[in-house]
Amino acid sequence: MSVPVAVVEIRRYPVKAMGGESVEAAEVDDRGLVGDRAYAVVDGDGRISTGKNSTRFRRRDAVFEFASRTTREGVQVSGRGGAWPVGDAALDAALSDAMGHPVRVLPETTTPYLDAQPVSLVGTASLDWCREHLGVDADRRRIRPNLVVATSEPFVEETWAGTLQVGQVRLCAVERIERCRMVDIAQEGLPPEEGRWLTSLTRHRDMRLGVYLDVVTPGLVRLGDSVSTGSR
Repeated sequence: MSVPVAVVEIRRYPVKAMGGESVEAAEVDDRGLVGDRAYAVVDGDGRISTGKNSTRFRRRDAVFEFASRTTREGVQVSGRGGAWPVGDAALDAALSDAMGHPVRVLPETTTPYLDAQPVSLVGTASLDWCREHLGVDADRRRIRPNLVVATSEPFVEETWAGTLQVGQVRLCAVERIERCRMVDIAQEGLPPEEGRWLTSLTRHRDMRLGVYLDVVTPGLVRLGDSVSTGSR
């Protein structure tokens, strides 16, 4: 059965937790969008700088003041009035100064930088519903999706079962995404929401918005690609 939706934005985050980039096309492999969360800001204990604390992560909100993008020369990071290529000691020094602790930008090795499944997706109608009913800005940048798809029914993406064909790529819906305090943090030019997003999502949406997907068949995804459902 065809799903009347198409890809309207593809987003990639070269350095985890930093601001990301919108791209016209992206290769998708078993891990997800190639280059997505390929790097992270890591301290001497091996914990990743992000917006929450856990055994893997350490809360350092200063990381959200920086943005990352992919260039022909590699990944570049900008923020606090400067810009540096990943691998430059000056970048690590600037981040360490911002966070008040020695950190480095390191590539993913044995510790995965993705939170859960390879690809995340949200529908535009779901964001519109949140804006109208929850009184929040509902900017897609707050929830950091990989794929934004044009939909006419709120949360329809949460009902998709089996596989999805998106361009050359086949994906399989795995679970709804549980959100955390990161949705309220000032990031990518957005002001802080001071708990409004997460409080509203907790009350009305069981803290969940968007879906995680696994990669069944790698390939290329482009802006405008249609999305269709199939069986497993």
